[in-house]
Amino acid sequence: MLSVRPGAFLLPICFALLPLGVLQPSTGWAQSAALDQTVAEPQQEEDDVDANLVPLEPELTVVPPDGAAADDKPHNPGDAIGQASTSGETSPEAADVAQSTAAATAYNIPVVIDPTVQSHIHFFNTSIRSRFEQWLTRLSRYRPLVENIFAEFNLPSDLVYLSLVESGFNPYAYSRAKATGPWQFMKGTGKLYGLRIDHYVDERRDPIKSTVAAARYLRDLYDLFGTWPLAMAAYNAGEGKVMRALHKAQAETFWDISKTKLIRRETKQYVPRIMAATVIARNPDQYGFSQEPVAPHQFEEVVVTRPLHFRAIANTTGIPYEELRLLNPELRRDATPPDDSAYHLKVPVGTSAKVLQLLDRVPTYKFPPLPAKSRQVKTDTSRWYKVRVGDTLEKVSKRFRIPLKTLKARNNLSGSIIRPGEFLIIAH
Repeated sequence: MLSVRPGAFLLPICFALLPLGVLQPSTGWAQSAALDQTVAEPQQEEDDVDANLVPLEPELTVVPPDGAAADDKPHNPGDAIGQASTSGETSPEAADVAQSTAAATAYNIPVVIDPTVQSHIHFFNTSIRSRFEQWLTRLSRYRPLVENIFAEFNLPSDLVYLSLVESGFNPYAYSRAKATGPWQFMKGTGKLYGLRIDHYVDERRDPIKSTVAAARYLRDLYDLFGTWPLAMAAYNAGEGKVMRALHKAQAETFWDISKTKLIRRETKQYVPRIMAATVIARNPDQYGFSQEPVAPHQFEEVVVTRPLHFRAIANTTGIPYEELRLLNPELRRDATPPDDSAYHLKVPVGTSAKVLQLLDRVPTYKFPPLPAKSRQVKTDTSRWYKVRVGDTLEKVSKRFRIPLKTLKARNNLSGSIIRPGEFLIIAH
């Protein structure tokens, strides 16, 4: 039986709000925030990390120097990019330009141009310009569906740029704290918001379903705190941490608690970072970012009744294997799950009829037996190592005979601190 929904991506939105006492934060940008959650992360049923995942790009975790660069200002395409300032001071000219840019744009989340936001604007615009442009290009593929979903939840459309700070909207992004997907959900939070996460499927990587979950979570946080800066801070640090900070400081705003030691530096930088990303993303021409058209995330759906591997589908139908992976990032084994007799497989627009005709010719995929729980990490994650109590980078380096410098580079580490439960990349 064929089920086709051309271009469909919106899901029925009829969820009840969850009690915020059991919410947990994502940990996309500041992984250390995951270690300070209100509720401990439940024991993972599967700790295996499939080979499709990629570590968070290092630029997502780098904090720029305090203060804004003096020469940071919008420029016309083709103009020379200014070099980073070493003074760390904000020039009146740069501040005036940023303020005028903000004044000319109607943002629907609070955007404050202060030295911290200026420093992030400069960082995105110069220090990691190429990488930020990649994030903008990747996001543009999914932005229409995100904005439509956010509209269903009555969320500001500019909140989409929170995903730039979390992962650069990469469905395959995986942090050392085990947060996954474009919105960097932890496993417990994802399941709490209705996402399927098991050996075969991880819907944190589904750009549609994870966005619905993120919208529900952000709506809950806003309903709790009443302002978007506080809601964004809670998305990073956890609502319990932010609530305690407000109570102890007898404060009412994010800016009040950001002046204290009650929240981590990562969270203090997180909200200005989102504001900076929003300023550039809403004004790409003024900052000289090209806007090449990108094909939107569109597809048709075919209901399959048995496990099928992407390569077998590709060999039978002629649909490129990589295109099937791009449309179905939630499928962890590059195959439809064996326990779902009506899985909605996404295929390129215009190909569903052909897939239906050839579906019977695609051989059923036989999954290998599930590894024993005690052997699962070792069996499925030879390129990853789970940090244990007592481990140090030096010990891991000697155990796997990897130079310490190489181990740090593979895991985007600037220091030597690792924590139990984190994953390290051992081999590429």
